[in-house]
Amino acid sequence: MTERETIVITGVGLASPNGRDLAEFRANLLRGVSGVRAWEIRHVGKTLAGVCEYDALKHQSKKELRRGTRAGSLAVYCANEALAHAGVELSRYDAARVGVYTGITEHGNVETENEIHQVSQYGFDLSFWSHHHNPRTVANNPAGEVTLNLGLKGPAYSIGGACAAGNIGLIHAAQMLLLGEVDVALGGGVSEAIHTFGIFASFKAQGALAAHAEPARASRPFDAARNGIVVSEGGCLYVLERRSDALRRGARVLAEIAGWNVNSDGHDFVLPFADGQNACMRGALAHAGLAASDIDILNTHATATPSGDEVECAAIRAVFSDSTRTFVNNTKSYIGHAMGAAGALELAGNLPSFDDNVVHPTINLEQLDERCELRNLVANEPRRIARCDHVLNMSFGMLGINSALIVRRPRA
Repeated sequence: MTERETIVITGVGLASPNGRDLAEFRANLLRGVSGVRAWEIRHVGKTLAGVCEYDALKHQSKKELRRGTRAGSLAVYCANEALAHAGVELSRYDAARVGVYTGITEHGNVETENEIHQVSQYGFDLSFWSHHHNPRTVANNPAGEVTLNLGLKGPAYSIGGACAAGNIGLIHAAQMLLLGEVDVALGGGVSEAIHTFGIFASFKAQGALAAHAEPARASRPFDAARNGIVVSEGGCLYVLERRSDALRRGARVLAEIAGWNVNSDGHDFVLPFADGQNACMRGALAHAGLAASDIDILNTHATATPSGDEVECAAIRAVFSDSTRTFVNNTKSYIGHAMGAAGALELAGNLPSFDDNVVHPTINLEQLDERCELRNLVANEPRRIARCDHVLNMSFGMLGINSALIVRRPRA
């Protein structure tokens, strides 16, 4: 990318299980504070989840919340907070030139399950079925709710990228800015996964649902005792702009988008594939014009499943084995797996490293699985490094979709 075409991040709005804004989220990552707690859901019973607590009424009325969805609420909250963080006044922009791109893993299951349960209480009399069901369950709902809330008229849709979707929402936003389709873009991901029993039931049937007597210790990437995924909800949207536009309005640039890659394994419905992940990382490095040794922080996707972590570590070793500069961490150990929001949230947690040169650790790592050994894996305590210039954020998903996004320290 030329300097004129550089896309930058100027605002972050998030709701995570352990933070309602970037400052709180980052502070809790450095303090080792988990957002995982006991959770109970219909037809599954007691389990664990990463649960968000945020002020849903800050940007919506009770009526709007009743009519909309949890994913839409998360998206509306994150969009408003991101715009405020960026200092963007929408009244100064053409509403048709503002785009919204929300990555999602799935959407509509929560609403459909709830409606089926509702009508089952009345002998399946469909007169009790909500007439709001269809607009609630269309895949573009989270992005659409943002446009309704903010009065936006530009291109807005959700991008189904499984658990790679948070990165892909950002990547697509950057691409639309480079194409000149929009002047401001909101990109990232959202997930309401903890409100659908289907996701919990499926992971439980696979033996992939984490269990631990202490909820905060349940998500254990790379640990020899890891036993599965903690399902989480969350959202994170970014304000992206062309660098020249951001500088013209005097915005503070948080990071520059350096490069990315999205690919597919073409291998299996659910099993991870090291070759595909390897190619994705190398593709992002090539797009950014960087070597592996230029990356200071590598944020892993690792979900704490036995095979998933092992395969990812093999891919990382193949790409980064010679890099003494690259430090490796993981965010799911704090918040669980936020599905479509995971990549976006995990990138956010590492952005402050450009200012403080500190790498947040992977927590709950008590006994490293020897198959997950990685050079410079930061465990349990933050690590100060000489300087942070580049962060590589990795997110992978079912059906073999992989994404890698590289951001760099903003230039003066």
